[in-house]
Amino acid sequence: MNATDRTPADLLSSALAADPGRPLVTFYDDATGERVELSVATFANWVAKTANLLQGDLAAAPGDRVALLLPAHWQTAVWLLACSSVGVVADMGGNPGAADVVVSGPDTLEAARACRGERVALALRPLGGRFPQTPEGFVDYAVEVPSQGDRFAPFAPVDPEEPALVVAGREFSAAEVVERARAEAPGLGLTGPGCRILSGLPYDTWDGLNAGLYGPLATGGSVVLCRNLERLGEEALAKRVESERVSTVRRSDAG
Repeated sequence: MNATDRTPADLLSSALAADPGRPLVTFYDDATGERVELSVATFANWVAKTANLLQGDLAAAPGDRVALLLPAHWQTAVWLLACSSVGVVADMGGNPGAADVVVSGPDTLEAARACRGERVALALRPLGGRFPQTPEGFVDYAVEVPSQGDRFAPFAPVDPEEPALVVAGREFSAAEVVERARAEAPGLGLTGPGCRILSGLPYDTWDGLNAGLYGPLATGGSVVLCRNLERLGEEALAKRVESERVSTVRRSDAG
């Protein structure tokens, strides 16, 4: 990664320039058996399309607040980087009533209706599938995002010093996200390019976001992001660590 990178979106751009074909996010859902692997190039393409949706169709602008009512999931990681690309504040689990845009998974749709702005629903189905029927009052992400452009350019420059992320009640600027991810990487076992971390942590804390996205991105590493990891037995987990060539593991005490 480049020392001049100041935002998470900068980190992704550097990763794309350095090695677009390497894995970046490998996602497992141990409740459904789903496995998805996204290279840097594929992940960046999803981010560009989502950022175009956010900036264009949803009219989000720097300083706007986007409430992300989403679990640890590869599509959540995409939204976090799309928010960084546009310059809006990604508020993990934030109050929809105080947000300009809300992005909701299938389990939080009722709460998301408190948002008076644009509402986006994610079915979180395997292969990025859509809802059988679009929830009333929402646009279906899986319907809207495929037609978006594959390249993204922000209407206004993103200021690294402006608020970019809110998680567990704490606000970070884009620059703080990058600086903290780099500083804490050695403690996660992310010592340089090629390191691969398995994370079963939720995305509702900084530790979960760092292990599950920002840390690997800041160091040229990759993440095996596991949802519902507590359903996986120790033997199966050991096999996954081996098959995915994982160098370090982070999970909750219960997982």
